[in-house]
Amino acid sequence: MESSNERTNADAQVAGGEFPEDEFPGGDALLEEEIIDAVAAERGEGGGFAPIKKHFEETGHKAFDDPAYYKTALGGGGDLVQRLHTVFQKLLQTKDPKDRSQFRMQISPVFWEYMGVLARQTILSMPDPKRFLLRFALLHPGVLSANHRQLFSTIIRKNRTNEPVYYLDEWFAEIGRGDIRPSSTDEVRVFRRNTEVHLKELHEKARGKLEGAKGMILLKDKERFGMDARIKDQIAALTTHTPSRVFANVSDRYTDSQRKLFTEIQDLMRGMIRVDREIEGLLRDIENAESDVDALSGKLTLSGKAVTAIDTGAIDGEFQTIRQMVKMSVGRRGNAFPILSSEYFHCLPNGIGTRENVISVLSWIESIDEEAYIRIHRKQVERIVPYVILVPSYGDFGFCWEPFERLNKATSRGRIVIPMYPKNLTVAVLLAVADLRWQAAKEKASYYWMEEGLTGNYYQWFAKQKVRGDIKGYFMQDYFFWMTKESEGIQKLDKELRGIFWRYMPFTRRVKERLKSRNLVYQELYQRDLNRAISDL
Repeated sequence: MESSNERTNADAQVAGGEFPEDEFPGGDALLEEEIIDAVAAERGEGGGFAPIKKHFEETGHKAFDDPAYYKTALGGGGDLVQRLHTVFQKLLQTKDPKDRSQFRMQISPVFWEYMGVLARQTILSMPDPKRFLLRFALLHPGVLSANHRQLFSTIIRKNRTNEPVYYLDEWFAEIGRGDIRPSSTDEVRVFRRNTEVHLKELHEKARGKLEGAKGMILLKDKERFGMDARIKDQIAALTTHTPSRVFANVSDRYTDSQRKLFTEIQDLMRGMIRVDREIEGLLRDIENAESDVDALSGKLTLSGKAVTAIDTGAIDGEFQTIRQMVKMSVGRRGNAFPILSSEYFHCLPNGIGTRENVISVLSWIESIDEEAYIRIHRKQVERIVPYVILVPSYGDFGFCWEPFERLNKATSRGRIVIPMYPKNLTVAVLLAVADLRWQAAKEKASYYWMEEGLTGNYYQWFAKQKVRGDIKGYFMQDYFFWMTKESEGIQKLDKELRGIFWRYMPFTRRVKERLKSRNLVYQELYQRDLNRAISDL
């Protein structure tokens, strides 16, 4: 078991550190648990991701064998392209380590400047070399070995999964068309938005209100059904009489327990009136929200028939955000070289951050952490897979950019960032989901994040350890051990922390059933679940 002193080792922290090589793996709480169990039962233990049947194409394309690839990739770039070409050639030709280091630093800003130019072209028909440059940071096929060129030629190009996982060229196209809202930043961006983008934002907000109202009215209807059943039982008990012992033709008086029912029935009836009023208000909310959604849908249909200007301002702003994402994925001590090259690329096929590989890891996480992509807003439970942005970098850290959109906390997707060429893809995705878990729980608890829920219980436990450092970084490290060690019955966490995670980040039923037979520690936690279920009855 890990001691407090061991946790002070800075190299073990996620923020700014690395994991040891041998650790790489292949509202109302009771009400929320009840609904989550129902959602999980409906979804099944396998989660909501469809199995990935094919990770790579059997035969690759020939674009990387085209001798004009480099010329096409840089076509139409003017002076910017000439500067990029000049530095790139010097980098390839020089043998002096100091000169190479200097040219490496010089090429990065001009390379990213040209990537920004390509980002604006994503909503148009791009030639393959430009698309692959933006998607994979592949400037020249000659810097890849023959085996690596063949490998990248077999990466599936189109999204056959229907999951919200995007390469950069796809992401910028979605932003430019207004199908996805630009990522939020601390600074307020000023750019012109076309009418369709604004209508889509209003439509999404109205749809969020509608879905929230529908979720609430289902809960209220369930609450009313329970009250109906209780009052029927109480009336039946109240109107059940036994013959009098004094005069057989007359029923005996009310018993003491029956007299108590008078007060209980009155309280219950007041509650039934309250719930009825709430349902009445929710029905009005649903009617109004449906009207708003229909009206906005009509306007969007009319807007879609017109030629809508591409929002280049949104693309430019998003590109600057993506650059910041790339820097964060690399970290202060990582490899910030921006171009894909066999010199730095050392991933195995299943370790590349392709769409299919990342979805497989996301599915594996959900097979252990059943609430990884669950959103609870005003007691409404939804499974919402976040947007996943695949950035072509040698970074090792995946992270959450935002847990959900500010205008729609109920149904909007969060955003996580995954580097495509990490040291270990599973770790990178795990870190991103851990970050998403922390931020979503913190936003949910709001001002009480140090007192309630997952973050509150973790904070209080963390404070007792008397260690220093970034609490979220420690949480992400502990989540890593929770998913890779504790899920296999290997005890790496403190006993109290294990109880917190078991309660607020529960394993799937399949994992719990397996663990309870392995060790008394997990058997005790499993029994706590049973006790809570009995107390709810």
